[in-house]
Amino acid sequence: MKNDDLIARSYNTIAGNYEEIVEIDKALEYYDKSVYHFEKASNDTLKAAVFNNIGNIYFYRKKDFPKAIDYYNQSIAISEKINNVYSVVLSKLNLTSLYFEEKEYKKGIVHLDYVEKNRDKIRIVDVQGYLYILLGKKYHYLKEYEQAEFNFKEAIRIGEENNSKIYLSDSYNDYSKFLFDVGKHEEAYTFLEKHQILKNEIFDLEKIKNAKIIGMDIALDESKRELSAINKEKLLQSENLKKTKIIVSLILVFLMLMMFLLYILYRNNIFRRKVNDYLEVKNEELKIAKEKAEEASKLKTQFISTISHELRTPLYGVVGITNMLSDEHKELADSPHLNSLKFSARYLLSLVNDLLQINKIEENKVVLENLTMNIHDEINMVSNSLSFIANRNSNKVVTMIDDSIPDYLVGDKLRLSQILMNLVSNALKFTQNGEVRIKANLEKREGTFCFVKFEVEDTGVGIAEKDLSKIFDKFVQIDRKEDDYQGAGLGLSIVKKLVTIFKSEIFVESEEGKGTKFTFTIAFDSDMTKVNEIINDIKVDLSSDMVYKVLVVEDNKINQMVTRKIMEKNNFKTVIVDDGYAAMEALSKEQFDVVLMDINMPLINGFDTTRLIRKKGITIPIIALTAFAKDEISEEAISAGMNDVLIKPFEPSKLIYSIETLVKRNND
Repeated sequence: MKNDDLIARSYNTIAGNYEEIVEIDKALEYYDKSVYHFEKASNDTLKAAVFNNIGNIYFYRKKDFPKAIDYYNQSIAISEKINNVYSVVLSKLNLTSLYFEEKEYKKGIVHLDYVEKNRDKIRIVDVQGYLYILLGKKYHYLKEYEQAEFNFKEAIRIGEENNSKIYLSDSYNDYSKFLFDVGKHEEAYTFLEKHQILKNEIFDLEKIKNAKIIGMDIALDESKRELSAINKEKLLQSENLKKTKIIVSLILVFLMLMMFLLYILYRNNIFRRKVNDYLEVKNEELKIAKEKAEEASKLKTQFISTISHELRTPLYGVVGITNMLSDEHKELADSPHLNSLKFSARYLLSLVNDLLQINKIEENKVVLENLTMNIHDEINMVSNSLSFIANRNSNKVVTMIDDSIPDYLVGDKLRLSQILMNLVSNALKFTQNGEVRIKANLEKREGTFCFVKFEVEDTGVGIAEKDLSKIFDKFVQIDRKEDDYQGAGLGLSIVKKLVTIFKSEIFVESEEGKGTKFTFTIAFDSDMTKVNEIINDIKVDLSSDMVYKVLVVEDNKINQMVTRKIMEKNNFKTVIVDDGYAAMEALSKEQFDVVLMDINMPLINGFDTTRLIRKKGITIPIIALTAFAKDEISEEAISAGMNDVLIKPFEPSKLIYSIETLVKRNND
């Protein structure tokens, strides 16, 4: 009587051997036979294991993912039926790896969560290491970076302790990708280099293994030939010398084949050496490139910090003096020129901030504001602000605004104006003696949201069809046939990114010599409840009955004048000094309610001045007024003893509010 269980085990062993020597089709053939006999023997435990092995072949060898998923699921179903949790864990680990490789992380995490709950069932060290790798990928995808780093390090520790080269290589590789993603480039290169070294070792071991397999095949072929020759000798002992010559010829052919194989191995060895030399050169180049990239990154950081300060400082003067003109010359309150100047200053500030922080825009860190707006006013303001460009090129700007658009909408009007300013200014630059049309139409309503479709169309030089696909790229300027238009090549790139932040998309149509049209649709909230809430929240008058004495520490004369005017408008007494040492002298002679401290000053900077003030036991509020980016200095400002940080240029109301809040808190 046949023992189906033993037969199945034998076929399973044969299949495993064929898989080991990479005879995949043979392995699948014997795995199928083992499944047949395991079914007859009712051995569900080993049947589930075989299905998992077949799934591994389709996943890792054949890359046939649908079939691999099917076999893994069959293995899981059988294992769950017999309550074999360890078998379920193995198949779910493989499913997780498959889904992660396909970037279907959510599907993979479902299976990985089950494995994590039953990790105590794992008895093999390599499987434990593999689990930590997958957990690292999971938390990397979920942006839980501390958990991700912990699991990657655990995977590396297990691999190093047990010298599990394949899992350790994968751990180094995945951890380096994680480090690149979180910005730890130097560590990433270190682990990438470890991965490459280990990969080369594994590659060499695989070559040795493959060479042994080839040798076994050759030996097997030789044995078959010798056996055939012996059989022929027994059967054909009476034949003449001719058949003996045939045997000798066969031996010579075999020797020639052996010589050929030796030659191939020799050539492969030479090729490997060349590859190793090439990799060494490339690794050296990579090291040099890494050093250059790090240096460039430092220079970029220094440049951004410097240009940020140098641009915001004069902008503070422009904005402040504009407000002073408006306050001191009431007859100019309705002047379109002054209003255009205010708008342009506000727009320029926004543009400077976006240009200097374009990386933040790309990382979706720009947050849209909710302010009340009137589409007619915003479009007319853009048109008036760009009238000088229109007049210079003898162009006419036409605005067409749908009357069905509500008078008040809620949205980020500054970002909308920035989009329109870029598009309209571009249209005016590339149009001569023509027309630029700005259209706004109510496309549809969904609840309280109004979807407004904007169009900016010109009759200018147009864009070649081959260039349409790259006009939104950064620092790209399309070649023109007639004139050389200047610009940074960032306008349309910023437009596309801002439209994306509005959860929309921009489209372009153009024909050379006839003009260009840009179209995009943005949804604004028209809920009057929200409109009224925003209007009611606007602080119209923050003036106080209290008369505060303010010490202004500022070396820039224009900024001194602007800050003094803001203080005097709110009936505050002001003393201005040029540097930190003068501030210390003033504080030793007079009592002040608050100090407004510049950061970048000669002799002694604002941080060190603040530290000296605090060392003397002076506890009055100190507010930093600086042109540096807030995220660059906030930590040092707090550690120095400052109470608040305002970035120039700022809304005067914000400064007054900060002064009153901090002084009242200090006096309580």
